[in-house]
Amino acid sequence: MVLEVTLIDVLPGREHEFVNAYELARPVVAGAPGCRSVRLQRGVEAPTRFVLLAEWDSIEAHEHNFRRTDRLAQWRALIGGALAQPPMAEYFADVPTQQTRPAF
Repeated sequence: MVLEVTLIDVLPGREHEFVNAYELARPVVAGAPGCRSVRLQRGVEAPTRFVLLAEWDSIEAHEHNFRRTDRLAQWRALIGGALAQPPMAEYFADVPTQQTRPAF
């Protein structure tokens, strides 16, 4: 499993519009095969900044089932009008700890 973390900056005064667009666009992402969950967080100190957290089975699932399909164009068409700049995304993976490592 990988976590896609996307920083989204919205034009000032368009935050409500973005949240409404996200509600329409969320099923486009969430319905992609390999997408485990999607949630949106809003900045407390910077209310025009949002963080989209999407869990995927793998980077390949995200690439092949979302980014290389018409789902990406649908997503962009719905949320694009409120964006201040292109979103920045990175993938993250869990770091094993003593509590999560199997005992032998």
